[in-house]
Amino acid sequence: MMGRPMRCPYCGSSDTQVKDSRPAEDSSSIRRRRVCPSCGGRFTTFERVQLRELVVIKKSGRRAPFDRDKLMRSLQIALRKRPVEQERVERMVNGVVRQLESSGEAEIDSARIGELVIEGLRSLDDVAYVRFASVYRDFREARDFHTAIDELASGASAPNAQDSEKADAASGDA
Repeated sequence: MMGRPMRCPYCGSSDTQVKDSRPAEDSSSIRRRRVCPSCGGRFTTFERVQLRELVVIKKSGRRAPFDRDKLMRSLQIALRKRPVEQERVERMVNGVVRQLESSGEAEIDSARIGELVIEGLRSLDDVAYVRFASVYRDFREARDFHTAIDELASGASAPNAQDSEKADAASGDA
């Protein structure tokens, strides 16, 4: 069964041709080199298996389709100017997606995705971990950074936002 044609990113033609196909480095996708006979443009596409359609339940309660590319973009921001190979980032994202798909749930809380990403970043890059955690957990004070760095140094599991709120309420900081 043929899918929809791949459009050329340069001229928009839908008449592109596959010149080479091979497994990607992590063997979780197929890398295809393509050429456009209309403009001569060459580009690469990746094809990967999707076990099920995932829906993300946002903090607001809104539902949106899971977007692997959006996850990758947020990681690229956290990893900006960090010495982490793209292949390691791809493996981490593939691992997060596999965990989500194999959970058996079609709808996933955004908080669960965030925690999986934080766990992955912990082993990937310390600076990216703190950057991502600062946005994900909405750091408001310098001590929030100290707490994240202390967790990283001790190898402790990071608390989720609700645990932080409970701790703040218990200490009278709420």
